[in-house]
Amino acid sequence: MMAEIYLNGAYVAAEQATVSVMDRGFLFADGVYEVIPCYGGRPLGVDRHLERLGRSLAGIGMRDPLGRDAWQAVFARLLAAAPDTDQAIYLQITRGAAPVRDHRFPAASTPTVVAMSKPLPPRAPSIAEHGVRAILCEDIRWSRCDIKAIGLLAAVLLRQQAAEAGAEEAILYRDGQVTEGSTSNVFVVAGDCVMTPPTSPRLLSGITRDLLAELLRAAGIECMEQAVSVPVLQQADEVWITSSTREVAPVTAIGGQPVGTGVPGPLWREADRLYQDYKMRLRSGHV
Repeated sequence: MMAEIYLNGAYVAAEQATVSVMDRGFLFADGVYEVIPCYGGRPLGVDRHLERLGRSLAGIGMRDPLGRDAWQAVFARLLAAAPDTDQAIYLQITRGAAPVRDHRFPAASTPTVVAMSKPLPPRAPSIAEHGVRAILCEDIRWSRCDIKAIGLLAAVLLRQQAAEAGAEEAILYRDGQVTEGSTSNVFVVAGDCVMTPPTSPRLLSGITRDLLAELLRAAGIECMEQAVSVPVLQQADEVWITSSTREVAPVTAIGGQPVGTGVPGPLWREADRLYQDYKMRLRSGHV
């Protein structure tokens, strides 16, 4: 359970955290968000997350209402409620409430700022043994997926489609090219080469994605940002999905067809080892 929620400068119990029905986040999904995994009370990639938050805000014509130091203080207080528990911080900023419902930006408004944390459960052992299933879907989202916006209805529908098919994720494509998952980034392995679709307005540059690419390169494993066609995906030796809460998960079937040998592959095991080692160093304060 969440001990308290940060809401517009105050810390309140979850049942007391309310916003106006005129809030533009509620009416128009006019806002952005971030999710930050935290291990041993230490947020992973906090500067990267806050930099991306700034880019998302700039993309919708807003400024960061707090700034790095103030955010750090908020995170420290939220994490202090369960310092020995891995947690995920969720933060959201909307354009705030206006007197009337109007698509145009209000002349003056005060942003609504929310942050909260929840326990981050450990990965199910079955994932490392069997991997996860995915389906392949056309990317029906808008054309500014590089903004981490709270308008997630398309992603919700795609993820639900995957769930109803007995899959963990929907891997998306547009114009014959893989973009990302409904809630993740995608890596594809062909031989000894790891590829991930290049950053563009069509996909979100994930913090886990970027960190994993750096860890792989530092370990001498070739990892390229490169366009990935649907046929290349379907013929891949390995496929992984990454996100702040999933970390690095192996995809062993797409649309009922096995990926590679149908079990988590050797490069995934090395990638996962590198990522878990990074987490251990973060917990001990050595990152």
